[in-house]
Amino acid sequence: MMEWTLGILLGLAIILTILSFFRKEKNSRYEQQIENMSISFMQEIYQLKKQIRTLELDAEIVAQHTPLATRSETQVQIMRDVLDLHKRGYSSEGIAAETGLTAMEVDHVLTPFLDRPDEGQKVVYHG
Repeated sequence: MMEWTLGILLGLAIILTILSFFRKEKNSRYEQQIENMSISFMQEIYQLKKQIRTLELDAEIVAQHTPLATRSETQVQIMRDVLDLHKRGYSSEGIAAETGLTAMEVDHVLTPFLDRPDEGQKVVYHG
């Protein structure tokens, strides 16, 4: 009787081991589908963030009374790139190196966007 019990348990163990391999294969397929969906969502999120950044830069350009409609797409893209790099902390020289413009051209593009808190506040001191 003991041999029969051991034989049945051994047979059951072999059957369960074989079934577990089929289960892993099925789960692996689902994991692959989930991973593909995750990659797809990440790409879409990246594209949305990029579009939002472009809209934010365009809004700032328009807010500085620089009409986009009168500029070519190349000019608008240069303004976006320069403004984006400036917001990320690049110096005029660094922006010039990244965009291929001169530092003087970069400063000219950035002039409407730079905060100048001391403008209009010059007081003559008579002492």
